[in-house]
Amino acid sequence: MRILLTNDDGIYAPGLKVLEEIARQFSDDIWVCAPSEEQSGAGHALSLHRPVRLHRHGDRRFAVSGTPTDSVNLGLREVLDIAPDVILSGVNRGANLGDDVTYSGTVSAAMEGTLAGIRSIALSQVYSRATLASDDLFAAARGWGARVLEPIIAAEFAPRTLVNINFPARTPEAIKGSRVVRQGFHDYSRSTVVKGTDPRGQDYYWFGLDVIEHTPGHMTDLEAIKDGYISITPLKLDFTDHASLASLADQYQKTRG
Repeated sequence: MRILLTNDDGIYAPGLKVLEEIARQFSDDIWVCAPSEEQSGAGHALSLHRPVRLHRHGDRRFAVSGTPTDSVNLGLREVLDIAPDVILSGVNRGANLGDDVTYSGTVSAAMEGTLAGIRSIALSQVYSRATLASDDLFAAARGWGARVLEPIIAAEFAPRTLVNINFPARTPEAIKGSRVVRQGFHDYSRSTVVKGTDPRGQDYYWFGLDVIEHTPGHMTDLEAIKDGYISITPLKLDFTDHASLASLADQYQKTRG
């Protein structure tokens, strides 16, 4: 089985090293094509107004001077002569839960693989102040990664569907298991904009997020993580609201007379 690895934290990110350890439990045919620098929050951006460079960093290991989407594109079009069986993206340093997946370079790399018709999986490690201070931020992903991936890799994926996995900020022993759950939604007001002034007197703005909240009574990826479970969420790239098609078309025809 051929596996292509990528991420949005960059070629030297510790989470990518963890992902490679996990992937090698399934195959020795491992390839890496990741951004040369951190691209967190890049979303599904594709570089169109500047050239992108591809640099070899060793055997089957390449860095791209662009986004996670660029990395998957070049990995499939330039690095590999035969398409991989699976694309794994991560392990991201931080959660990719709820509607935050729309900003995520990690999830977007998996989206790009999905658009190419390849089974693609995004993996992220939630962290807290306690786990940040620990010796191994990625202990949960390292301890549970292969166990969680095995049935997913073996499964048949529906067209244009990827899988988003998040590991809770717990030791491997404290994780209760895994749950297949739907995507949650955050309160938009949780985002913050911090205004400051640089040494030259110019204003700048720093975007941030408050602590992740949950929606009681709704079993989503947010609740699964809060309750100490690994969240597994299939995401479909068809954004069409099929339930609204008929009513919107009817209203449109009425408006047009």
